[in-house]
Amino acid sequence: MGLIEKMKNAIRSWLNVEEANPTQIRITETMDYETNAIKNRIWYRGDGNELDQMHGQLQGTVDRYKFWASKPTPGMEIRKIHTGLPSMIVDTLTTVSLADMNDFEFKDEQSRQLWTEIEKDNKFDKKLEKAVKETLYIGDGAFKVSFDTSISQYPILEYYPGERIDIQYSRGRLDEITFKTVYEHKRRQYVLLEHYGLGYIKYRLTSNNKDVDITSIPQTSNLVDIKFGGYEADVSGATTARGSFMMAIPIQFFESGKWDGRGQSIFDRKIDSFDAFDEAWSQWMDALRAGRTKSYIPENYIPRNPNTGEPMKPNSFDMRFIKRDMDSREGATNKIETDQPIIPHDSYLSTYTTALDLCLQGLISPSTLGIDMKKLDNAEAQREKEKATLYSRNAIVQALQEVLPQIIDISIKAYQTSINQSIADTEVNTPFGEYANPSFESQVETVGKGKTQGIMSIEAVVEELYGDSKDRDWKDEEVKRLKNEQGIMTVDETSVAGLDGIKQEMDAINLQNKVGE
Repeated sequence: MGLIEKMKNAIRSWLNVEEANPTQIRITETMDYETNAIKNRIWYRGDGNELDQMHGQLQGTVDRYKFWASKPTPGMEIRKIHTGLPSMIVDTLTTVSLADMNDFEFKDEQSRQLWTEIEKDNKFDKKLEKAVKETLYIGDGAFKVSFDTSISQYPILEYYPGERIDIQYSRGRLDEITFKTVYEHKRRQYVLLEHYGLGYIKYRLTSNNKDVDITSIPQTSNLVDIKFGGYEADVSGATTARGSFMMAIPIQFFESGKWDGRGQSIFDRKIDSFDAFDEAWSQWMDALRAGRTKSYIPENYIPRNPNTGEPMKPNSFDMRFIKRDMDSREGATNKIETDQPIIPHDSYLSTYTTALDLCLQGLISPSTLGIDMKKLDNAEAQREKEKATLYSRNAIVQALQEVLPQIIDISIKAYQTSINQSIADTEVNTPFGEYANPSFESQVETVGKGKTQGIMSIEAVVEELYGDSKDRDWKDEEVKRLKNEQGIMTVDETSVAGLDGIKQEMDAINLQNKVGE
């Protein structure tokens, strides 16, 4: 055997690598989507009593060690305080997102007038605000269009939060949305399932997870399945021709990493941080209560009940005094002594600030909530802090710019279908203003420098200052006014041609004078 063969055999013996066996990991989810949505709703409601009850009922092995799920030792109870931070985050993000929404821009005047009536009839602004809030803390939701001529001649827009809908996709495309409505009748609970698909609406009534007749309760006795938009089905109910549109549209701002096709709540990855933040604040307040000034009073100085003469017991809340034995030694004096414990405020403040940062990271800036963490920050630092809010707002605005035109489109199509008109697509734009810009004075100063240095035209200055807040006609007039005030004259081509002719005549006269000389 040659040297090379021996080396090959040696290498084979050294590199005897065995492949790893496939490993199967099993994870048991503690909550389904509906339970998770209910949990997020209770956190948004912000009631400490409800939080305590909810965490006491959750069966997760980890939840029982959280602050709100922990049970103190009898006699060692502490006051559990909820700060209300989750609901403030949701309300503030909703406000900063919708405050700069401008009027819808339609290409068809008739569609604009029709939507104006539908929007006014449904009070759509309020519904949209509620929808944005619930979508943020639930994860997703859906709008549906229905008709009730006893209420209005126009389509009725309703929003359903995520725990009251089911969404079905087929090959990654929206196939059907099921809306759930609970009814009570004769001490029995019923659930109405409304199946909204492309070209159809089908109704089912269930009780105890079993189908019952749709006429079993008066609330649903008049409901009948409908089809529209060219939808066709065979005798068995199988779809043979899909409709052209669906009278429902889902809405979500972030995609869930746990449930495919569903939205993610902004609370989903922050619940532990919110729990720790409440614990930090509650511990601080408990330390302040335990560290109140205590007075050690001799027994003969203790206040007594004027009726019975018995010494009054100190209140468990204030602990203003503690009884001690009298000093009966010769020459001894009985006096009241006061003790003030030292509370480590700096440590509690550091813990509070760190917990707050964890709650806000990736969601919203402290300055947006009005929290002044560092009073020495300059304007540039404050704008940098607003970037977290800007990122969250951009995600919300981008989703709304996709969903709102679809809501308008299906509403108008539904109305046209109800009056037997031919349907057509509605082209609409949803403009939003800018957010987190510097103040108008700072913006004028910055843009003014660009104009002075010759890198910005008057048109660019006006566009940068006013953006979508002014229409095109107003900005054109503003450009003309500024040019007139600055002595910049705009002449047409005929005027320029006339000036060129005058210049040529002057040149000819000057040439003749030179020849004559």
